[in-house]
Amino acid sequence: MAVKVLIVYSHQSAGSFNAAAKEVAVEVLTAQGCQVEVSDLYAMKFNPSATADDITGEVKDAEHFHYGEETMLAWKEGRLSADLTEEQRKLSAADVVIFQFPMYWFTVPAIMKGWIDRVLTMGFAYTSEQRYSQGIFKEKKAMLSFTTGSSESMFSSNGINGDINITLWPLQNGILHYCGFQVLAPQIFWAPHHISSEARSTMLEAWRTRLQGLLGEMPLSFTPSDSFDCERGFQLKEVIEEKHKSEDVGLTVGTHLGKRIPPNSQIKAGV
Repeated sequence: MAVKVLIVYSHQSAGSFNAAAKEVAVEVLTAQGCQVEVSDLYAMKFNPSATADDITGEVKDAEHFHYGEETMLAWKEGRLSADLTEEQRKLSAADVVIFQFPMYWFTVPAIMKGWIDRVLTMGFAYTSEQRYSQGIFKEKKAMLSFTTGSSESMFSSNGINGDINITLWPLQNGILHYCGFQVLAPQIFWAPHHISSEARSTMLEAWRTRLQGLLGEMPLSFTPSDSFDCERGFQLKEVIEEKHKSEDVGLTVGTHLGKRIPPNSQIKAGV
């Protein structure tokens, strides 16, 4: 069966570098026999606001409205709004999800954050029992592909913006890995607005080359869920902490044990 790819795309301009990167992905993956679907959020006029309007019919507790619980119930009962149902259909069918966007304020644009907030509902995308390495989407792969406004040096460990690995941790661990996705290394297009057209073309060719082997790439490494002890507030199990005591670096960017964070662990697989 053909591999199904969903590209969640967020840019206002069809003439942008992000649009070109999206088109390259569609072209190369389609040529490999993949079925590619694109959610063009701005073209769709996707509503980023998570409200009670996402539920058809009566809510359980209008006075003390809890979005997560209400949308989980609505999902179970088939009462989510039509736009959410359609995006969840696309996501359920996908084997690979690519988020293509310009980095705004060190994260995704508001319209894409709204897609995440509204589409990845409790029950559909995660539960307290099914998250991280035991997550609902553990058979799927996902990745970030994005442009920056700053140069690579500015996102280094001694750069003014700080280490890009720290910047990416909330997105790649706190959203993608949280839902169980196998997270592929990000495709980062460093400051395309500030380089020549020839250099931008080189960037796109590198992306084209990577896409040829994307489906066979190994994902980034995260600490397995069973390494944490629920009886200790989901802290790292003492036996694992003791085993790692002599290491110079922490386990991950987030679970660093007060040590140096593992270098490049959020931008390269196998480190």
